[in-house]
Amino acid sequence: MAGRNGRTVRDLRRGNRTAVLQKLYFDGPLSRFELGPATGLSSGSVSNVVADLIADGLVEEAGSVDSDGGRPRTLLRVAPHSGQMIGVDVGETRVRVELFDLALTELARTERPLASQSYDVDVITGHVRDGIAEVLGVEQAAPERLLGVGVGVPGIVEHTPDRGAVVHGQTIGWDAVPLEQLLRSASQLPDEIPYFIDNGAKTLGQAEMWFGAGRGARNAVVVLFGSGVGACLVTPEVEHGRAVEWGHLTVRVRGRRCRCGAPGCLEAYAGAESLLARWREEGGRPPEGTDEETRLTAMLAAAYPPEGTAPDAVALAVLEETAEYLGAGLSDLINLFQPERIIVGGWAGLQLGTRFLPSVRRHATTYALRHPADKVTIDLGRLGPDAVTVGAAILPLADFFASGGRRPEPVAEDRLPAWRAALRQRTPR
Repeated sequence: MAGRNGRTVRDLRRGNRTAVLQKLYFDGPLSRFELGPATGLSSGSVSNVVADLIADGLVEEAGSVDSDGGRPRTLLRVAPHSGQMIGVDVGETRVRVELFDLALTELARTERPLASQSYDVDVITGHVRDGIAEVLGVEQAAPERLLGVGVGVPGIVEHTPDRGAVVHGQTIGWDAVPLEQLLRSASQLPDEIPYFIDNGAKTLGQAEMWFGAGRGARNAVVVLFGSGVGACLVTPEVEHGRAVEWGHLTVRVRGRRCRCGAPGCLEAYAGAESLLARWREEGGRPPEGTDEETRLTAMLAAAYPPEGTAPDAVALAVLEETAEYLGAGLSDLINLFQPERIIVGGWAGLQLGTRFLPSVRRHATTYALRHPADKVTIDLGRLGPDAVTVGAAILPLADFFASGGRRPEPVAEDRLPAWRAALRQRTPR
């Protein structure tokens, strides 16, 4: 039965379970006494919800604390072993697949390196399929407790009713690739296991907002700086973030040709791929036969050698110009969205690190409007190179919490709805 606001009793129970699970997950362990004020639920509702969650194996006791003059209060936490998630990062240099428990402790991982510009759809789906099978084959894996598979990909992800997640990855040559369908047809996972596919910058942003440098901020932009560049905007209106194609902002009319085909994109100047290409064009010598990460490391070593050694003037000049382009690009984000924080992640962003960031900050504040620039902080992400994978694993976890910790049940094709089965039983034969 629905109330005046359209919510049913079932909706209310699900909402109460979600509130308790999320509070215990982010702020636990907590006692039943603390959960009341923290969630806004009555003591009776808290007791009922906790009893249900313990019966379902989702919540467990985690010691006790003394109370003021009364009996010790039992502490509760979300049981880490009660669920598992898989996170997949379809990155620019490798496909990484990781298995996590509910506390996001890594249980297993595998990586498949990608040859330069090797985004063949069959190759990628094969890597993901084999990676999922591998991590689910380890001793700690519990496939029956798998909540879902999250996948972070380059490009724009469109969620369609008939084909699931479809990826428009112009820079990698993907034109409306029905990735969810392809993964389902290639995987041995049961049909009820959900896939959650989204832009890699958004999954990075999800991870940093939940557990990293964005935690506690209401407004933030999380930047993914790798072979290309992307960003995720998080505001109260876009609670779980929205990927924005920041790398394809035009920074120079009739400028360098970008991977997307357009001239003058930020990514044509600020991504690691273009940075290395410009170094080579100016006479630099990136090591041949190595991946992009190794070549960027060599460029940094040339530009910032040990004390007493002269820097490579070309490498240093290209890096300084890249810092200015990145700073100018960040100034647009500052002026448009006025965030509290800008968080820089991605393998290239982390590799350039603190050596690069002061210059980027300086250029960002130079190009931005003074008032929003005075209010923003620009820092590196805290979750390291696994942030996209962690964020991808958070996607099924967030959905699990939103459902009140209820797993989808497999439905047999010949199973009748309960009301129809009841009518059939009453029908005279």
